[in-house]
Amino acid sequence: MRGADKLAMPVDGTPLLRCAALIALAASPFVAVCLRPDDQARRALLEGLEVTILTVSDAAEGMAASLREGARWADDLPVAALMIALPDMPEITSADMLALIAAQAETPDQPLRASTQLGMPGHPVILPRKLFAMVGALRGDSGARAILGAYPPRLHALADARAVTDLDTPEAWAAWQKQRSCMP
Repeated sequence: MRGADKLAMPVDGTPLLRCAALIALAASPFVAVCLRPDDQARRALLEGLEVTILTVSDAAEGMAASLREGARWADDLPVAALMIALPDMPEITSADMLALIAAQAETPDQPLRASTQLGMPGHPVILPRKLFAMVGALRGDSGARAILGAYPPRLHALADARAVTDLDTPEAWAAWQKQRSCMP
């Protein structure tokens, strides 16, 4: 984004991070957001929302640090699985999340991964409780790839390219923003 904070970019006047949190809250009462300890600007984007902010002190390590924090948090909740939803996937809706939650309930011991209708894997990903300990052992910046390799996820197709839409340039953002809005 050439120096701009993608998660602060507005979608119909709502910063993307806040929009993602609102969408998640429409699908579940249990929503956590992982942030660096000094990330006051992003914390401010979440003010007034019923989300748990998880401080990731070792965030420089990579994605595994956030995943470990999320698994520790979820382990104390009355949940059967943990959905990993990236806040910079702007087309994911609460209806998508609810459909993924319902699909996960059909095979609760197997990971579930959103995909395109052509089967290209994307996000969100849902990991069953039995894998939380493995998430807690992750290291580095490869996310949950090792877990998904050992426990292949069932794919659940979402409409269009929602599961893989990730905008990384100002031009791509501007083109997308003209067509979409923040809708739980």
